[in-house]
Amino acid sequence: MQRVGLMLQVKPEKLDEYLKIHENVWPDLLAELKKAGFRNYSLWLGPGGVEFGYLECDDWQASCDYLATSEVHTRWQTFMQDYLDSPTASDQGGQPVLILAQSFLME
Repeated sequence: MQRVGLMLQVKPEKLDEYLKIHENVWPDLLAELKKAGFRNYSLWLGPGGVEFGYLECDDWQASCDYLATSEVHTRWQTFMQDYLDSPTASDQGGQPVLILAQSFLME
């Protein structure tokens, strides 16, 4: 199992809309994320629109490769571009994320 921590930057002027959208994430997107192997996926919003995400999967790159071919995921990422000031990475399925290095784990 891989644990993935990531950072996003939400545009401060779009925070209210962004939060509203995430109250009702598209069901077909959630199904695709599960098919990609994502588990325990959560986002944590901090001051100024800085957001931390955490998820677990068996193989991050395989999950990203799957999502890169997903029509609904591509549509979501395109939609989110209006809300995020984060770089995208084609090798991560076009997701606008900065992957973090794990520095500590207590089990």
